[in-house]
Parts: sequence; C-alpha cells; structure tokens
Amino acid sequence: MKTDSIFYRIFQSIPTTFFELINQPPQLASVYQFSSVEVKQLAFRIDGVFLPNAAELPIYFAEVQFQPDKKFYSRLFTEIFNYLDKTELTNNWRGVVIYPNRSIDTGDTERYTELLNSQRVTRVYLDELSSIETSSIGIETVKLIIEPESTATTRAIEIVNSARQQILDVATIKEIIQLIETILIYKLPRLTQEEIKTMFGANELKQTRFYQDVFAEGKQEGKQEAKLETIPQLLGLGLSIEQIAQVLGLDEQLVRQAAQPKP
Repeated sequence: MKTDSIFYRIFQSIPTTFFELINQPPQLASVYQFSSVEVKQLAFRIDGVFLPNAAELPIYFAEVQFQPDKKFYSRLFTEIFNYLDKTELTNNWRGVVIYPNRSIDTGDTERYTELLNSQRVTRVYLDELSSIETSSIGIETVKLIIEPESTATTRAIEIVNSARQQILDVATIKEIIQLIETILIYKLPRLTQEEIKTMFGANELKQTRFYQDVFAEGKQEGKQEAKLETIPQLLGLGLSIEQIAQVLGLDEQLVRQAAQPKP
C-alpha cells in the first residue's frame, strides 16, 4: 500500500486526525497549513509538514514508515535539520513518525537517543490505537489501513455509515468515501473499484441521518418535488442514477432528467 500518499490525503482532508494521533487538541488544525515539502538543494522530501500561523507554535514534521529501515532516523533528522536551515521561520519543531507497529521501528537510535527520548519526537504505532476510545472518523479511517483483510470491508462500511450520520457536508463525506475506497483498493486488489463503490450504496444510505432527515416518512413521503431536489446531493455522495432511483422510489428516467444540469 502506498501509505505515504494515503496519509497525505487523510491529513489534507481531515487535518484534525494528525493532532488526535499525537494527543493534541484537534482544534489546532485550524491554525496549521499542511503540505509535503521538498528540500530542493538536497532532493529530500518530507512526507508532511504542518506549518503554524503563529511564531509561538511549533512546526510539525510527519513521516510515515511502513518498512524496516536501519538508516531511517539518520535520514529523518537530516531532512528536518536541512529544512530548518533553509527556512527563515524561527518556530520550534516537533517530529512525528507513524508506524504500523513496533516491529517496523528498527532504525538505529544510538546517536539520536536524546532526541527520541525528549518531547521533540512522537512515535505513533497504529496497532496500539485500538486502546483509544474515540468516535473520530479520521482516526477510524487511519486504523482501517492496518485492519485485517477478513474484516476490512465490514469495517469500511461502518466508517462510511458513521460519516454519513455525523457529517452533513456533502463534499466532506464524498472525500472520506473516496479515501476509504482507495484504502480498500490497495488492501483488497481482488476487488474491482465498481464492487467497492457498490458497498457504499443505497441500502446503507437508508440507515443514515442524512436519509432520515431528508426522507423522513410522513414528511417527505409522496412529495416528488422534494425528492427531486435531493438528487444533486446524492450524486455528490457518489451514488449512481440506479441507486438514487432505488432510494427515492422514483423511475430511473425521471432521476436522469433531474440530474441534468439546468440551462
């Protein structure tokens, strides 16, 4: 799995997740800008950098490491210190390394003991997040990366349903669904993208808050105009014309007509 690109997308889409991973208030995400940074003179690329909008807040360097590497810490601190040398920013700094488990953390540490034992560096082991009680969609999405294949699809559907229950912004839900689809494609290459998309279709939608709010029986039942008005939102969630017709109890041709851009 291309874990660095997956985490890059998660931190871009749900930046609060990063701060939850390091036991910091998720609200901090609002004062940080996330990006991937290259130290051009040395062709070093840091997986992720959270830059604060205030001088008193630290810069966070995030690295994702899913393969054993004896020289990892040598490379990590070289990248960080070269970045600090090239920038004019005067902020303090923190490093965060994300591992799937402790067995991958095999880098030589003798020369970096003081840094690793200080508050400068936080090491996160994803398999130990299960002990953390949280309803965060971001954390649950991160945990899906190391979910066993046998339970990955079930867990993915649960996360998507939770997102639809907790989040009302259509664009955010769509991005989360796309993230989870990408994780499943990497984890379960035998499944096609169409099969994965079908998992998050009409049947699951009927159990969500979105469905219950918009299509509550007794309020929307029989009101075709109200149903037609929700079609753009459902398309935005990634549902097909066929799935929307099933959810709304409408003819597919009528849904297609309603989905056409208005002149």
